Amino acid sequence: MPVVLLTAPYMIPFSDRFIPVLSHFGVEAICPAVNERLEEQDLLQYAGKFDGTICGDDRYTRRVLEACSPRLKVIAKWGTGTDSIDHTACADLGIQIRNTPNAFTLPVADSVMGYILAFARRQPWMDRAMKSGEWKKIPGRSLSESTLGVIGVGNIGKAVLRRARAFGMTLLGNDIVPIPRDFLLENNVKSVSLEELVSQADFVSVNCDLNPTSYHLINKRVLDLMKPDAVLINTARGPIVDESALVDALLEKKIAGAAMDVFEQEPLPASSPLMKMDNVMLAPHNSNSSPAAWENVHWNTIRNLLIGLQIDPSDLEIIRNQ
Repeated sequence: MPVVLLTAPYMIPFSDRFIPVLSHFGVEAICPAVNERLEEQDLLQYAGKFDGTICGDDRYTRRVLEACSPRLKVIAKWGTGTDSIDHTACADLGIQIRNTPNAFTLPVADSVMGYILAFARRQPWMDRAMKSGEWKKIPGRSLSESTLGVIGVGNIGKAVLRRARAFGMTLLGNDIVPIPRDFLLENNVKSVSLEELVSQADFVSVNCDLNPTSYHLINKRVLDLMKPDAVLINTARGPIVDESALVDALLEKKIAGAAMDVFEQEPLPASSPLMKMDNVMLAPHNSNSSPAAWENVHWNTIRNLLIGLQIDPSDLEIIRNQ
């Protein structure tokens, strides 16, 4: 009987729903306790004990993958991002990586617009002042007066720009690959260099993948180019932003604020200076929040696992609808 290591944090609370589904297909599940993700040492404890995994952002390093091989056949990633998995090692060892592309485009794009509106219209800060007994009119700005720059114009970046267009914002985009001309023309987006984008934008939204070219892409040099009244928003991956450089830029008032849903270390340590900054909005890697999207990913991830284990998933949809 094939064995699967089920460690996806969004599925574990509903394991009583999904373990019987796996059993229906003749798959046994190991379901350990997980706090956000399993690190290398955690995974090594299970090396050689499972044929497939349904995982979150677990650290599947080369060391882990070699220890799990040759039994491990497929990594079914819950969600889209696979940057925590060593792709080269998987290719070398013949381990499949399967995910759900475009899984959370809409909720993440909504989250970005929520942060933009919050900083522009200042509602969280006025609410805080009112509840502390202070009647204070905090100046805001209209989005039609503002410029948005999106770094990474893939599915999510495009969705952010489409939403921002409806608010009358001036739109800038940057990507390492050419942005489709029809998208630029239809949405009145100007493709610019990274340096141009960060120097002109009132809001800078990070929406690119984490890869060797984007690690610490937002560093001291880039932050120094930003406007002093600009806000940085990161809903992509924590290591894209050099967190230490960001803290310095905020403390030195080189930028006006930041909205961070992802961090270099997750959970964010209580000792992080970001925790005490009034001009920073924080969230626990939750910009993908959408029960409908989660449900779709649950079932698609199971499908990916079954296909990777060469098990026919044809009646999975019937089980889902029962």
